[in-house]
Amino acid sequence: MKKVVIVTGGGRGIGAATSLLLAEKGYAVCVNYRSRREEAEDVVKQIKAKGGQAFAFAADVSNEAEVIRLFEAAESTLGAISHLVNNAGILTTQSRLADMSLERFNKVITTNVNSCFLCCREAVKRMKKGCAIVNVSSAAARTGSPNEYVDYAASKGAIDTLTIGLSKEVAAQGIRVNCVRPGLIYTQMHADGGEPNRVDRLRKNIPLQRGGTTAEVANAITWLLSDEASFTTGVFLDVTGGL
Repeated sequence: MKKVVIVTGGGRGIGAATSLLLAEKGYAVCVNYRSRREEAEDVVKQIKAKGGQAFAFAADVSNEAEVIRLFEAAESTLGAISHLVNNAGILTTQSRLADMSLERFNKVITTNVNSCFLCCREAVKRMKKGCAIVNVSSAAARTGSPNEYVDYAASKGAIDTLTIGLSKEVAAQGIRVNCVRPGLIYTQMHADGGEPNRVDRLRKNIPLQRGGTTAEVANAITWLLSDEASFTTGVFLDVTGGL
């Protein structure tokens, strides 16, 4: 079976690291992005420079019609979809729940949860025995991220539950669905929340005494997608340094 993967939010951070690593492992990669075209195209350029197969495709994966177009484009360009990494997600400025607007809460929930749901739905419609999905959640689903991102944490909690339910629905078809929960990882997303150096501020609370790298998360995702994890489904792999 040819390995063809869609990586949502694949142009930067964890998504970019995962796209590059999967390409090294022989996957043909659809690098999805919403607005950062140059970053996604740069990932594709790096993959092709090493002899890999990849292309970038713009789609807002919280939009049903755009998700369908994404999957159709990936299939027509690379072949049948065998793997999916649901990595796309947003957060906004740090805030206590009492100060959050409903508009903000709805935007975070809708973007993060709907994108995972829609991409999982389109994937399992197409997948067969031996295929796999990894959803990227967050340690915030366990901690609740008080005083910072309760809305984001709630969205990731929903993704955790979706992972459990879907993994049981499609297990008999030989499709595996797992989840990686990163902790404090050095990515650009912290700047989106208004604190680019957040990991450095909080790393003293991590048992391993440091923040994680995007490559370390990509390694976890890649293992769960691989045949080495062929008897693993419905599980959560925390990449948190022990936090």
